[in-house]
Amino acid sequence: MGIIFTTTGSWSRSESWLSRLSKGDIYKSLDSFGKLGVSALSKATPVDSGLASSSWSYNVKVSRTHASISWTNSNAEGGVPVVILLQYGHGTGTGGYVQGRDFINPAIKPIFDQISSEVWKAVTSG
Repeated sequence: MGIIFTTTGSWSRSESWLSRLSKGDIYKSLDSFGKLGVSALSKATPVDSGLASSSWSYNVKVSRTHASISWTNSNAEGGVPVVILLQYGHGTGTGGYVQGRDFINPAIKPIFDQISSEVWKAVTSG
């Protein structure tokens, strides 16, 4: 005794969706999300000289198994990115301490939410 499945109609929509998925079309918008992230992070970065806020950049990497966006900031003091000092706090040269301020996570969360929504839409749209 076995189970028999019978189908009718065309598989063209499924084949088209799988083809787009295999070509990586789902990753095409990552560049625009990278730019959105740079803009959001730049606007949220506390401004003293403006150098840290204008030093954000991003990199998109796509391989056969995954894709990623990395946001970086090139403004550094003593080899440490200034935005990390601002985010987590730091000691001063006179023995004091400057409390950190979480500005990165609130700035980038809406971008993550958009990415998640777009990927979910692409995966479920068939």
